[in-house]
Amino acid sequence: MSMEKKKILKKEEVKAKDTAPVAVVAPVVTSKKRVESGILFVQSTYNNTKLLLADVKGNALCWSSSGSLGFKGAKKGTPFAAAKIGETLAIKAQAMGVKEVAVVVKGVGSGRESSIRGFISKGITISSIKDETPVPFNGPKPKKPRRV
Repeated sequence: MSMEKKKILKKEEVKAKDTAPVAVVAPVVTSKKRVESGILFVQSTYNNTKLLLADVKGNALCWSSSGSLGFKGAKKGTPFAAAKIGETLAIKAQAMGVKEVAVVVKGVGSGRESSIRGFISKGITISSIKDETPVPFNGPKPKKPRRV
């Protein structure tokens, strides 16, 4: 026999328990903004991949990253994580009515290509792919020569 307090139910609570539970239906997600075409910015580093969907003017509509999907540590920079980001962002884009995107890729990470493939898999067409990876003109200053 447990030594806990026993809850005394009132008549209203008993009636509420006897009624059958009502099934809650999740509403279909639709966005207020309706956009036909946009720009998909892919920023891929060695440690992470970020995707941002913007309209033609460049105003951000939605974004996603591997960290926001729950990937942690070294798994954030993997192609698998990048593909999942592409798929989730494509679902958000379809809710807005996006049919066509131009892709702008920046960075040298492993998630560059797989994030775009994940985005395409949901049926959105790509009009162009542009690589804007920053390349240094002469790089950092080299190390001094060793004195022996």
